[in-house]
Amino acid sequence: MSETVSQKEWRSAITSNQDGKILIRGYNLDNLIGNKTYAEVCFLLLKGEMPTQNEAKMLDAIFVSCIDAGIATPSAVAARTVFSGGNSLNAAVAAGVLTLGDAHGGAIEKAAKMFQDYLKGKEGLGEGEIKEMAANIVDDALKNKKRLAGYGHKLHTVDPRTQRLLDVAAGLNFGGNFVKLAVAIADDFKIKKPEQKLPLNVDGCIAAIISDMGFDYRLGKGFFIIARSCGLVGQVFEEWMREKPFRRLAPNLHEYDGVPERSL
Repeated sequence: MSETVSQKEWRSAITSNQDGKILIRGYNLDNLIGNKTYAEVCFLLLKGEMPTQNEAKMLDAIFVSCIDAGIATPSAVAARTVFSGGNSLNAAVAAGVLTLGDAHGGAIEKAAKMFQDYLKGKEGLGEGEIKEMAANIVDDALKNKKRLAGYGHKLHTVDPRTQRLLDVAAGLNFGGNFVKLAVAIADDFKIKKPEQKLPLNVDGCIAAIISDMGFDYRLGKGFFIIARSCGLVGQVFEEWMREKPFRRLAPNLHEYDGVPERSL
């Protein structure tokens, strides 16, 4: 009679936390501390194995590229406003993280899914075939008035982070077909719709690079959350140190445009 294997309701293959010992994917945390970087252990946690030196450098560059983008972003505004209302640092940072959706950081996931869907099972494509695929994607987007995630930016006509990441990726041998497709789409947009200014932005660039690194597209928002959380802590701490509580919009920034006063 075979033994019944007991399976508890909650299971994880990530971390074991027992008396006197913590294992991350089988590695003793004591050995990781001081020997591996934060980016390396993030890779280990998300992928299950230690990164190569190039993978660790690439992931670190990705984290740095989106660590913060100023006080005007939805996440920074939300975090600082919630703290201004008298809440704790952790509640304020959580509020900032909750704004990270499809329109703010979420383009990484959407763009990565698009790249991975188009290139699934087509690893052997040449550059000419990739350019043709890019042209078809752009034609379809223009014809059907689709907005492609990972292209365009509200502030930058050319996203300064994109080229730097592409340079780092090329130097670390992560300029594969996903990156080539992402760049080819931007180049095709430039030819067919130059007035729209739809450059490859940092989200699209990260989406292509993590795809070339073998990450599932569903981790897209996760990479942004990991990076931007540090920026949000900095934003909230600055609010704490420099500003008085209870932020209000200045009178010149808002107006009432409803019906005028009326009698019952």
